[in-house]
Amino acid sequence: MKAKKFDADFGGGKDITNALDLSKAHRPLQEQKRVNVNFPTWMIASLDREASRPGVTRQSIIKVWLAERLEQSASNYHSKVTR
Repeated sequence: MKAKKFDADFGGGKDITNALDLSKAHRPLQEQKRVNVNFPTWMIASLDREASRPGVTRQSIIKVWLAERLEQSASNYHSKVTR
């Protein structure tokens, strides 16, 4: 498929997945690496309670909280650097 047709089909809302080689697709900066972290039992119980509120897994709540904290730290760092 030519680029113009691909762009037109995509822009028109048509399904273009058949024109893609998804076997080579990847999400930049989203590659995963396993890490092990030991938590005290009281912390695991608290994590499980927090995760049950939105109905997600313990791992998901940990990832969300870490991502939020890392974004906050990066934002604080950049605001200090640009002063």
